[in-house]
Amino acid sequence: MDQLTAEKRGIGRYIFLLLLVAALFGGWSWFWFYASAKVEATIDGWRAREAQSGRLYACGTQTIGGYPFRFELNCDEASALFKSSTPPLEIKSRGVLVAAQVYEPTLLISEFHGPLTIANLGQAPDIVVNWKLAQSSLRGTPAEPERMSLVIDLPAVDSMAGGTQKTLWRARRFELHGRIAEGSVRDHPVVETVLRLSGATAEALHPGAAVPVDADITAVLRGLNDFSPKSWEARFREIQASGGGIEVTQARVQHGDSVAVGSGTVSVNANGRLDGQLQMTIAGLEPFLNAIGAQQMVQQSPGMDRIAGALDRISPGLGGVARQQAAANIGLGINLLGQQTTLEGKRAVTLPLKFTDGAIYLGPIPVGKMPAMF
Repeated sequence: MDQLTAEKRGIGRYIFLLLLVAALFGGWSWFWFYASAKVEATIDGWRAREAQSGRLYACGTQTIGGYPFRFELNCDEASALFKSSTPPLEIKSRGVLVAAQVYEPTLLISEFHGPLTIANLGQAPDIVVNWKLAQSSLRGTPAEPERMSLVIDLPAVDSMAGGTQKTLWRARRFELHGRIAEGSVRDHPVVETVLRLSGATAEALHPGAAVPVDADITAVLRGLNDFSPKSWEARFREIQASGGGIEVTQARVQHGDSVAVGSGTVSVNANGRLDGQLQMTIAGLEPFLNAIGAQQMVQQSPGMDRIAGALDRISPGLGGVARQQAAANIGLGINLLGQQTTLEGKRAVTLPLKFTDGAIYLGPIPVGKMPAMF
């Protein structure tokens, strides 16, 4: 009798454990499917929010998976239409996978599948972007991000103008990190960004860019009213109206044998162009000036035109001699104007990198021009 009772109790406990496991399994399954539906609803809400600003995101097919411990949204044949840009742009890629752990739903990890094409709406692609591995992470939610990172290994950007593929840009690695350092998404966010490049080249844009560039730049963006969906032109108008700007807290750029470090602040003027100054320390100045064609810039600058014209009136041909001498002595002149120092064990010079209504000057030498921000 006692043995029979014990056997019944053992069977009862076994059945109870089976029922408990089944209940836990069923409860977890219900929770996973409920939460996955919430994830999908959140992403749909973000799409609707972006659509209000003319940015339309779509998937050829969309599935939710990852059961039991992850949420995975797989978007095949992903596309984005930016109707607010001029002209409207259409971006397409093979797909994107977005994943989050059940126990950490506010950290979204994404992996992008190339190639990615960029085209004017209804036209053949102008730009093709490819990579070995492209991943991003987002802390927070798509509607209220706290920090973001994008890392791309072996990115490659090509032009398809005229149906012929042409190399525009290559790199070993590209990293972009951003976080809200002060304020909030809805109330005057201060955004800190970090850009890192390794082995970047762009020979098609400038012959000097055939030499690989490594860069590590940290900047703080101030003057935004909020982080609601809007174009970058509208954001820079906000920054200009509020007296904000871009503070480069630290920057290091290496171009061949030339190394530059610096910091400073630039603002946006009423014309939408940059004004401000970075204080730069440069080692290996002459190779850098040769790479960017500084001699030609000096020879063709408006100031040199005026000087050469005046000299030619005194003695024909004297202006040409002055151009040649000015170009030949550009490195020496800048070194004399700057403060002599050392950088990473090398002789260096410290001098300002000035932005004047979008024009860029290294000391007195024009080195380029930035397009208007709006």
